[in-house]
Amino acid sequence: MKSEDTHQHPKRSKPTNHSQFPSTSMHDSTFTIPILPPELITEILSRVPVKSLLQFRCVSKSWLALISSNEFVNTHLSLSANNKEYTHHRLISSFVQPEYNLKDCSLGSLLYGFVTEAFDLDYPMKNPHKSVWIVGSVNGLICLAIEENDLFLWNPSIRKFKKLPDSRPTLRCGYYFMYGFGYDEVHDDYKVVGIFCIFGSGSSYDVEVKIYGLKSDSWRNVDDFQGGLLLNDSGKFVNGKLHWATTARLGEYNGWDIISIDLTDEKWGKVEQPCYEEGNFDFVLGVLENDLSVLCNYHKTRADVWVMKEYGVKDSWTKMYTIKCPNDPGK
Repeated sequence: MKSEDTHQHPKRSKPTNHSQFPSTSMHDSTFTIPILPPELITEILSRVPVKSLLQFRCVSKSWLALISSNEFVNTHLSLSANNKEYTHHRLISSFVQPEYNLKDCSLGSLLYGFVTEAFDLDYPMKNPHKSVWIVGSVNGLICLAIEENDLFLWNPSIRKFKKLPDSRPTLRCGYYFMYGFGYDEVHDDYKVVGIFCIFGSGSSYDVEVKIYGLKSDSWRNVDDFQGGLLLNDSGKFVNGKLHWATTARLGEYNGWDIISIDLTDEKWGKVEQPCYEEGNFDFVLGVLENDLSVLCNYHKTRADVWVMKEYGVKDSWTKMYTIKCPNDPGK
């Protein structure tokens, strides 16, 4: 990945030998640096924030090798993800007013603090006049879409990014698209899926699906898509699969499905839905604590949040929350 132009890497300092440290007292005593077991060093560093780890890479070649190893990275990610105090978690949101922008804040302070400040982010190709869309995030990597043209994989912790090759259809007729971003654990590969709905005459349409793999740095076509038209939002990554809501016909939103694609074998599937309560509602797919979720918004009355507690088991759908709307939304 490339480095962002707006940032500079910290300069690497020369290794310091023990004799350069000053005496710890006014007498001519010798300062001795304790030698810690490698296991203890790994345990300590695995709990340090990423920003500090970037600086610690300059301490020695052995620390650089340790911090850069896949095993250490996976351990650090696991500990951070399971930290219930959300010490190292950040919430990133996109904004359109007063200009296009990305902001982030500490998730811990948002949940437990009285006041939370959001900070502007320097993301790739930042332009206040170009829309920016968060496709998804996995293991600290974020997939960004700038306008309709550019896709990036971005690691904000180390300030590096990679621009993906163009994936758009070469057709001139109208189309719309959705993306999804996830991780193939079996092949240790990050993948982006693009679904392009290409309009024909009348209500006819074709669907073209492409998948990008970071290891190959290329797109290829995926067949056997039978999901219909995508209804909203980017793909939701749960249990090694990306999920979208679809409908069979243009302008028909009463009957809809949840489709999925497995990022390992690239096979399509369908997820059974919960038994919703009666009434008209808008819906949004989501992820809640690594589980697939559906938010049902019953207009001006309430919103229900359903969660699939055991993936693939219809009976495990549970209505976790009901959020009632105020009588006067303006107050």
